[in-house]
Amino acid sequence: MQFCLLAAEATIRLGTVALTLGWTHSVEKIRWEEDYRLTSAGIVVTQDRIQGTGAGMEPPPDATFDGKWWRYTPHIPPQKQVVLRRSGMTVSDWDICIEGACKAMGAYLPTNADPVTLEGCE
Repeated sequence: MQFCLLAAEATIRLGTVALTLGWTHSVEKIRWEEDYRLTSAGIVVTQDRIQGTGAGMEPPPDATFDGKWWRYTPHIPPQKQVVLRRSGMTVSDWDICIEGACKAMGAYLPTNADPVTLEGCE
């Protein structure tokens, strides 16, 4: 099992069970990152990081600040899939980071591929 991106009849195998999705908030222009792990129960978000606060970006009460990031663990159950929208109205595309190496989603799929689904595949 590995993570795959699905969009517009394409399946892109990412060859990993752990990755980070990153993006810049469309209003506040602040970086946000989420770490995901693929498990037998589904996709688990293991940590969220926000570099600041603002419109809809307030960290939860259990978040800690390390001088750069607000860090916390979301309290949501494993998910079967994560649907990613690409409106074209944001500062940049989604970043997909695997073992510290990041690429824009456009390196995997055309920029007009929307929505994109992240899920486990064989």
